[in-house]
Amino acid sequence: MPAGQPVIVVLGDSLSAEYGLPRDTGWVALLRQRLATERIDYSVANASVSGDTTSGGRSRLSTVLQRLKPAIVVVELGANDALRGVPLATTERNLRDIVDASRRAHAQVVLVGMYVPPNYGPDYTQKFHGIYTRLSKDLRVPLVPFLLAGIADKPDMFQADQIHPTQQAQGVLLDNVWPSLKPLLGKPHG
Repeated sequence: MPAGQPVIVVLGDSLSAEYGLPRDTGWVALLRQRLATERIDYSVANASVSGDTTSGGRSRLSTVLQRLKPAIVVVELGANDALRGVPLATTERNLRDIVDASRRAHAQVVLVGMYVPPNYGPDYTQKFHGIYTRLSKDLRVPLVPFLLAGIADKPDMFQADQIHPTQQAQGVLLDNVWPSLKPLLGKPHG
């Protein structure tokens, strides 16, 4: 990464780690390209790990913050907590800790919201998504309402597992993140 460029770190799970995709075709790689195209002088580090939970992200965060010293941390975690039945209070506490630690390291934070499939029951589904809305309000951090907005109901936009978006869907994911991220970026250079 070029010296002196502010860094955006994406702390995520398989949805950001290019699971099942050709290298450099996920939404994080597309973010890098968009920043270059718009002449916005940031580098992007993808600190996403397939299968990661909010607990895993929280435990990896201090190393990521020390090594990369990000200006912005995009937090895309929580879906695996739901898949594993992690208590909602634990997920919320971990996300809150991630935001707090990032801020202590002088990074701005963007929180990426998720919904879980309706087969978890409407009560759990709403409470799970409510974590992101509440943290965004309480901690005054920008919220991407739903990473998979615009594709969630389109099976052809997902890989065979019907969990991970296809390469063709990655631009939509970036377009969902961009409106919450762009206001935090400095002015274009050039």
